[in-house]
Amino acid sequence: MDNPTPWMNDGNCKDHPPSTFFPSDGVGVEVAKRICATCPVAAECLNYALDNRIDHGVWGGTSERQRRRMLKGRRTPSHLLTV
Repeated sequence: MDNPTPWMNDGNCKDHPPSTFFPSDGVGVEVAKRICATCPVAAECLNYALDNRIDHGVWGGTSERQRRRMLKGRRTPSHLLTV
């Protein structure tokens, strides 16, 4: 079976515990966002979270609230937009 997320192996998150990206407070969210800020696969990560409607944690440098706002205006998954 193919890995649907091979890009995760290149993410900055691989060097941190998963709990870092699922914080329970705003301070933790900012820590996770700083890690994502220089991540080479942040765009792939964000698209994965949006396409799969992941509503918890920090993905691609965005908070749950930020992704909810993005999804309100988004109608088509990103992989369907490529030609």
